[in-house]
Amino acid sequence: METVATGWMWAAFSAVVLGMLFIDLFLVGGGKKHVVSFREAGVWSLIWVSVAMLFATFLWWTLDGQLGREAANERTLEFITGYLIEKSLAVDNVFVWLMLFSYFAIPAELQKRVLIYGVIGAIVMRAGMIFGGAWLIERFHWVLYLFGAFLLVTGIKMAWFADHAPDLEKNPVLRWLRGHMKVTPELEGERFFVLRDGVRYATPLFLVLVLVELSDVVFAVDSIPAIFAITTDPFIVLTSNVFAILGLRAMYFLLSGMADRFSLLKYGLAAVLVFIGSKMLLIDLVKIPIWLSLLVVAALIGGSVWLSLRRTARAEHPAPRG
Repeated sequence: METVATGWMWAAFSAVVLGMLFIDLFLVGGGKKHVVSFREAGVWSLIWVSVAMLFATFLWWTLDGQLGREAANERTLEFITGYLIEKSLAVDNVFVWLMLFSYFAIPAELQKRVLIYGVIGAIVMRAGMIFGGAWLIERFHWVLYLFGAFLLVTGIKMAWFADHAPDLEKNPVLRWLRGHMKVTPELEGERFFVLRDGVRYATPLFLVLVLVELSDVVFAVDSIPAIFAITTDPFIVLTSNVFAILGLRAMYFLLSGMADRFSLLKYGLAAVLVFIGSKMLLIDLVKIPIWLSLLVVAALIGGSVWLSLRRTARAEHPAPRG
């Protein structure tokens, strides 16, 4: 698979990711019961975005010396565009997590433990999907058209069902788990399993973990093809994905109290998928510059957020009549 990355660039990326995961898991109360405050979530969100932008700077500096200014500018723009797409689509994943934690009544101090495994699982799973996707595209160019059609249909469905709330009681995975496992009626602290009279029981926290991991798979199926419309370089695809995922937990706790303020965001995300899907379908006919793709994605996401906040403000402070 063709890539701009050298061995030491892969090593540097791996070292940054492992170092940040170590800090997050062991030095910031990762596995301990801990209620993440809005301020803490905001600080960590800023840190994660800053690390991603520092990596973009490192990427540009390295490629500028190896491949020249034009290649460095293009690849760095691909990274930033991919990062923005993945970060934006991850918001929908965050809203699903909110629904799951609310449905199972998981207290705030236990949510962080579930999300630790969710993030690690997402990184491992997406790495496999990205390399598999890059391998397919390298050998079968027409796969891009399949990805494009899939994203186009997914975007239309997302807009059509934007106001539809899923019924977890009818979720087939949840029903299967409850039908094939003994589950305790209540939480057992941070434990996923407990022994009672020699019998192993799963706890509701384990059911939430399974559904969180499943949601990561579902959203990866949407988001990974989207970034292949920007670049097919596995290094750019993987790094932009991983840096977006690393900040997911902080984003979750940052948005957990404000989800209802972004009522129109799903329409913006749907429009992004439609745009990216159309771009992939036209990839051999129309060459859309990376900078233009970045502007369109930023405008769609920013516009939907702005309209959502305006709508919320009007609902909270209606104009006086007469």
